[in-house]
Amino acid sequence: MTATTLLIDAHCVMCNGLANFLKKRVASSTDLTIYGIQSEEGQALISDFPARLQAIDSVYVIRNGRVYVRSAASIRLLLTMRWYYAMWFPVAWLIPLPLRDAGYWCVSKIRHRFGRREP
Repeated sequence: MTATTLLIDAHCVMCNGLANFLKKRVASSTDLTIYGIQSEEGQALISDFPARLQAIDSVYVIRNGRVYVRSAASIRLLLTMRWYYAMWFPVAWLIPLPLRDAGYWCVSKIRHRFGRREP
């Protein structure tokens, strides 16, 4: 069993939608834990990250002891899902990192337009 931890902005409607989407589609061989970045658990995990990662306003994925952010984190989530989603992982990595991160950045800048919620 592979353990994966996802840290999301608990106030973001899109992030919470992603969490709900993942919960319904997670593979049986994966242990997926989801925390809000603002939660005590989330802050404790982030405090252990290298300094350059602590200040990033992004989704974080911790898998096999490694921390992934931005588009790398999003793509890494494919590996937690059932096979018909996970099979897209190699294809997604073919997209160059600057293009992936540019797409991620565009979505992250407008995500609060869809609403905010109190956790």
